Amino acid sequence: MPTVPPLASTTSAAQKAATTAGAAGQQQTGTESALSNYVGPYVTEMLGRGQALGSMGYQGYGGPLTAGASAPQTAAFQGIAGLNVPTTQMGAFTPTSFTDTGVASQYMNPYLQSALQPQIDEARRQADIERVRNAGRLTRAGSFGGSRQAIMDSENQRNLLQNLAGITGAGYRDAFDKAAGQFNVEQGRQQTAQDATNVFGLAALQKQADLGAAQRGIESEGIGADYAQFREERDYPYKQVQYMQSLLQGLPLATQSYTYAQPSGLTSAMNTAGGIMNLYESIFPGT
Repeated sequence: MPTVPPLASTTSAAQKAATTAGAAGQQQTGTESALSNYVGPYVTEMLGRGQALGSMGYQGYGGPLTAGASAPQTAAFQGIAGLNVPTTQMGAFTPTSFTDTGVASQYMNPYLQSALQPQIDEARRQADIERVRNAGRLTRAGSFGGSRQAIMDSENQRNLLQNLAGITGAGYRDAFDKAAGQFNVEQGRQQTAQDATNVFGLAALQKQADLGAAQRGIESEGIGADYAQFREERDYPYKQVQYMQSLLQGLPLATQSYTYAQPSGLTSAMNTAGGIMNLYESIFPGT
């Protein structure tokens, strides 16, 4: 059990008795304070228990201080970290001009080869048929190889060339229109693809930033909890000292005992003489 220190007390019956004894001529030679008998055992036991508690070591919490990231959050963090964001493909769309060198022919040539050549071949076949037919008529008429045949062959050739020119002109016109339309369609698709790439890339970057902030918050929460635990352990001894000091505050009033000595004859005579002089001055003031 700890030793209870002396306690100061206010004016009590013992002090009044000491004052009375001093007035009677006794001289106080010492003062001793002690706990009152009715609270002594209680206070002693309380201080003993308080000292035992204050001397105990720090009992730290061994469990987790924060919840941490959940399984879905961890999966989201890993998924967004492994996402291939097309940052190099992102940007503004720059359209290509249809009149650039080789662009129009690139779109027209397939149409010309697949659509015009059969028409040209058919026109030439029809011209050959007409030439053979004319030769047969001229042979039956006995004028084959004459000037009439030359005129008919010339007319047939002119019709063929005119037909080929019409086929070619209409074909190139249609090829140009279709090529321009296809070019515009593909340009629109490329722009749509570029816009989709930009939207996806920006959304992915924003989602990475959001999940990164969530992950940072989880890490910060853990760091804050660890630091709070460190401060609690660091400040524990100081708090225990304050706790033990608080046990001594507000204790019940203590009793006090006083020691007196009987004055000597000379001291009594002097006290008596002083008393006589005081009485004389009160009866004969100013003398």
